[in-house]
Amino acid sequence: MATTKEFKDFVLEQLNLLDTITCKSMMGEYLLYYNGILFGGIYDDRLLVKIVDSNKKYNMQESIPYESAKPMYLVIDVDNKETLKDIVLDTCKDLRVKM
Repeated sequence: MATTKEFKDFVLEQLNLLDTITCKSMMGEYLLYYNGILFGGIYDDRLLVKIVDSNKKYNMQESIPYESAKPMYLVIDVDNKETLKDIVLDTCKDLRVKM
């Protein structure tokens, strides 16, 4: 099942506290970037972020975005813009170090 345009638009609206979010379509799903850093994606109408040390404090459950992929964290509370912003910033902080 592919992600709906409505859910993608909703997630992007929820991420509007971060001014450099970009979204790229990939086989019916969407990859999400912040300042050019791939931090997660929208898969089957679910927002998932990469697993890094700095976002473990949010106690998110692991989920598989698609068959044979590495686990990612499932963001349940997509309605909370402030928490969502913090999750993205913390995730990208660790990813920036790895580059």
